[in-house]
Amino acid sequence: MQQNNPLKRKRANAEPAAKEWPPFGAAKNLSLSLASLRWSPEALGWALSAGSGSETLGGPAELGPETEIYCRRWLMLFLFGAVSASNAFMGLQYAIISNTFMRFYSMDSLAIDWLSLVYLLTYVPLILPVLWLLHNRGIRDAVLVGSAFNTIGSWIKIGSAGPDLFPVAFLGQFVCSVATVFILGIPSYLASVWFGEEEVSTACSIGVLGNQLGCAIGFLLPPILVPNVDDLDELAHHIRVMFYITAGVATFLFILVVFVFQERPPLPPTLAQATARCIPAEEYSYVASILRLLRNRPFVLLILTYGLNVGCYYAVGTLLNRMIISHYPNEEVNAGRIGLTIIVSGMVGSLICGLWLDRTKTYKQTTLAVYLMSLVGMIVYTATLDQGHLWVVFITAGSLGFFMTGYLPLGFEFAVELTYPESEGTSSGLLNCSAQVFGIIFTICQGKIIDAYGTLAGNIFLCVFLLIGTVMTGLIKSDLRRQKANQIAKEEVSEGRSVRPAGSRGGSDGKKWLFTDDESESQGS
Repeated sequence: MQQNNPLKRKRANAEPAAKEWPPFGAAKNLSLSLASLRWSPEALGWALSAGSGSETLGGPAELGPETEIYCRRWLMLFLFGAVSASNAFMGLQYAIISNTFMRFYSMDSLAIDWLSLVYLLTYVPLILPVLWLLHNRGIRDAVLVGSAFNTIGSWIKIGSAGPDLFPVAFLGQFVCSVATVFILGIPSYLASVWFGEEEVSTACSIGVLGNQLGCAIGFLLPPILVPNVDDLDELAHHIRVMFYITAGVATFLFILVVFVFQERPPLPPTLAQATARCIPAEEYSYVASILRLLRNRPFVLLILTYGLNVGCYYAVGTLLNRMIISHYPNEEVNAGRIGLTIIVSGMVGSLICGLWLDRTKTYKQTTLAVYLMSLVGMIVYTATLDQGHLWVVFITAGSLGFFMTGYLPLGFEFAVELTYPESEGTSSGLLNCSAQVFGIIFTICQGKIIDAYGTLAGNIFLCVFLLIGTVMTGLIKSDLRRQKANQIAKEEVSEGRSVRPAGSRGGSDGKKWLFTDDESESQGS
């Protein structure tokens, strides 16, 4: 069912038959109803050319394609968010009650930490093959495979509810961690494919909220479902019940993905997305795309700063139980509630940041401000953790979560702006790869520092790297390519220019825009 609203724009001369777009893997250049801009590969990036106003190939050129916003975009977004939440919950269900699982499996703290760290470790070697699959098979297959791995891993873990079955628990977590590689970088891609220009950042934020909701449930439910009882048989029963619940939810969501989740809408939601669809498949190279991204200096800086911030967030989430218990013994339930406070306040921060970006388009300024406040929040949390007042920790942890978790969608959307028209999945995947690497390093290092010197030294360790990340964020050049592409397309439409068919060269105004590795410049054709 299509939505009839002001976001729907139709070209007066658009072909009536141009309702369907080619399949994901097919060539994307069309002879009629092209977008009002054309991208062509150059040595350093993609060239954005204005359309021709003349008649070519023996007939009048057509105006750009119609664009439309579909109601079912919200169904796709919320279904994906539910799958992401299920996967994120299973990543945290061990860490928040790590002391209970240490006693149940007779393992040390590092072994239990690896049940969460495996999520980070698996991502690094698998992200490039998964990005290749996303480019060649599309978003539906990526989400479908991710949901399948999530379901299989959840059923494996049911067989791990025994004191001598730690290897089975690790195998189940490993399979679930493979699902994360398929899921984690989808929000910005899904938002760009399904949502309009005025809501794309909000949609990305909601997609990220799915993961954060899973983390929130992962902090809240395990301490309730698995109380720290002395009887190991009773403890095994509680663990088994928790695993059956997660497996049932994962299976239900997998069935929904099979029958409901769609690749993309028939018509593109924005002129920028229409333009990106018109890049001929034979002119797009997956390897060349990654190399272009790695030569894009603002994006490389963002990769590093995103990894530093999110790596600190992963370390705090994984080690939260140990930090709280060291100062407030027997407060496992409140440790989970503090984690829930971090996530819920972060969900509010993510949504507010997304709405703010859609309204202001101030990507660089907002990212820098939130990064700086993440540093301030970490300092305040560190200073109040050992003061003996648990209610103060709730407040300071909530403020930390508001900014640190709110940064997640900002990084995704800023990356899309810096790298357009490259695939949103590729840029998000590289950001997440950096976050996983720093997350592993920070979690292991902070855990060792906490064991040797206490929580204060461990948190100061994270504060130092957040300070470095803040400085580096200030050095990122704000090159908003997607915004420029939308603006150029709107100018073409407002001036009534028609678009040359595929294969024609040059624009009537004699200009093209070359997006290079470090800047956007206007130059003669």
